[in-house]
Amino acid sequence: MDSNFQPKLCQPKQWHQIPNGSIYWDPNFVPAEEADHLFLRLKQQVAWRDDSITLFGKTMPIPRRQAWYGDASYRYSNLTLTPEPWLPDLFELKTRCEQVAHSPFNSVLANLYRDGNDSNGWHSDNEPELGRQPIIASISLGESRLFHLKHKQTKQKYTFELNAGSLLIMAGETQSYWLHTVPKTKKPKSERVNLTYRFIHDQT
Repeated sequence: MDSNFQPKLCQPKQWHQIPNGSIYWDPNFVPAEEADHLFLRLKQQVAWRDDSITLFGKTMPIPRRQAWYGDASYRYSNLTLTPEPWLPDLFELKTRCEQVAHSPFNSVLANLYRDGNDSNGWHSDNEPELGRQPIIASISLGESRLFHLKHKQTKQKYTFELNAGSLLIMAGETQSYWLHTVPKTKKPKSERVNLTYRFIHDQT
């Protein structure tokens, strides 16, 4: 693959092989009017939480609000999330994501970015309960935000603008070889709801 390949410029609604990973991108997965209605409903209906995580012995508030829905608990950064029962909208979007990903999902992490100060630092979704090659499907609603991917070894980067109604799926070895982030921005930004669907494996 050409080293200058930029996923945000590629053909939508297709899988694309990147070095040590696989990406699906559809900027118009949810039609605009439906995306607007979903954003307003979920902003009101989701049981948003203000959580803290512990990294390297230091506890700090998460710079966004979040909620966990589905059929299994999830643990990351010494924080355990017990699932809320599925909301109808979240379950219906899950089914639509499964059809594209050709993979089942049993949980979703919902994030509410209140403004440009809310963010998600560089990380990989590589917790053991996600399996060896997790498939993560991310739907964006509301305000658009930039999303960066960076290869852990080569430092190669790709950038997407996650607009309202977009779907980004990371699959294959992406979580083993790539980091991703939604950085802070000084540009005026309104609220954004992000839904990341995943499958949690039984660790017992």
